[in-house]
Amino acid sequence: MSLCVCTAGLAQNTPGYNNKIPKSIMTPDRVETPIGDLNFFDGMPDEATVQKLYDNLIFMRGVETFLNGIPATSIEAIRLGNAEVGAKRASDVVIFDKLMDSDPLFLTGNTDTVYATAILELDRDGPTVVVIPPKCGPGTVDDAWQRFVVDMGAPGLDKGKGAKYLILPPDYEGDLEPPTGGEFAEVDGEQYIVAKSPTYVNWLVLRGFLVNGKPDAANAMFKNGLKIYPLKDKKNPPKMKFISGSEVPFNTVHANDFQFYEELHQVIEREPLSLIDPELRGLIASIGIQKGKPFKPDARTKELLTKAVAVGNATARAIFFRPMKEAFLYEDSGWFAAFVGGSHEWLKDKGQGGRYLDARTLCFYMGTVNTPAMVNKMVGAASQYAIVAVDKNSEYLDGRKDYKLNIPANVPAKDFWSVVVYDPQTRSQLQTGQPFPAKNNKQHKLDINKDGSVDLYFGPKAPRGKEANWIQTVPGKGWFAALRLYGPLEPWFDKTWRPGEIELVK
Repeated sequence: MSLCVCTAGLAQNTPGYNNKIPKSIMTPDRVETPIGDLNFFDGMPDEATVQKLYDNLIFMRGVETFLNGIPATSIEAIRLGNAEVGAKRASDVVIFDKLMDSDPLFLTGNTDTVYATAILELDRDGPTVVVIPPKCGPGTVDDAWQRFVVDMGAPGLDKGKGAKYLILPPDYEGDLEPPTGGEFAEVDGEQYIVAKSPTYVNWLVLRGFLVNGKPDAANAMFKNGLKIYPLKDKKNPPKMKFISGSEVPFNTVHANDFQFYEELHQVIEREPLSLIDPELRGLIASIGIQKGKPFKPDARTKELLTKAVAVGNATARAIFFRPMKEAFLYEDSGWFAAFVGGSHEWLKDKGQGGRYLDARTLCFYMGTVNTPAMVNKMVGAASQYAIVAVDKNSEYLDGRKDYKLNIPANVPAKDFWSVVVYDPQTRSQLQTGQPFPAKNNKQHKLDINKDGSVDLYFGPKAPRGKEANWIQTVPGKGWFAALRLYGPLEPWFDKTWRPGEIELVK
């Protein structure tokens, strides 16, 4: 009897061990995975498996670097685009004096306001003054990682009355310690709204509203009132230079191929080490992008990163064009929000869920400008956005087909509403025979239905009698659209008003 008990006890031991080892901690000799079969000798990977796993590590980290780095490369692309048209100093402002048409490549830029943009380089200029004129529309400064620094104009601390803003560099040493968003402070006997940026490069983007459908008043406001200069030069500030970006083909969109990593390397190299936290810094450094070192991957690494950026780009497109469930604004609808989660810092469930990474990717792959004014509920102020890339049947919008969109009466927009059509490849305005692929209820004389609603039409040719409400599309190309409400009212937020779905016209 004792012999049988002993044998039974021995049978429970794992072969090669004195005891029973949990199966969950063991590694089989062969494992099937999406990257191929992995082979081991008693848990130790063979040479081919080791190479395969290291290659996969570079590939995975290359994908994650792409998804995490989009905000930074987007600002870098805007910096390069501004320089391309001659804006080399902070006082050189690219202004869309004839509005933004479809010639510039600019992520979901609108046709409805006068943009004025400039690049601040605080390592070169030190603390920099931005004089905002009265009646300026929404304005924002974002840092080199497209993080919010301060609002200006209507949503800013000046509340549209105009003010002098002072932007401090990350290496500023002094008594001023403003919070994110800025604060009022006296500097050398003058009153400023002071903000401190974590980075040297910053993007300033301002918007001026149309008056009677024309940009003249906004142009005059900027050209006569906007001033940008280093604080050290306040007694003799440089002359402002306004460069028209209208009807000018130039690019402000980041690369989606290997060049993306080179753009990111420029940002990492130029900015202070504190630009990003050690965790993200380590991820990016693991593929060879590290401050103070050249980015020169060997042939094998470059091949893997080229594949990684392709998958990263595809992933971003999946997140944008087929977004997460919570992005959709209504049940059984194609309309979704540009900002998901209610936080300009992308904090999910007020931070309980950490950083909402996919929501951040959705936003920054599609557009630019990070500000609380685009997220917070501001009834009658700022703006709200809705995007649609599919028809009522959840099929992608096709440029060779004819569609109709009903905008119900009483649109909850204090100022105006618009619909702009975009190219899915560039995420910029669709280039057609119409320089402005858009309709705006204040700028255009739209035909209005008896019930007060408006039907917009999309297709390669205008439906007979519907020319006033038609936006042209391109056969062989897809498209998507953005609905903007300026000065959104309560029915937008409580969803008692909603746009129609895009329907095929048969």
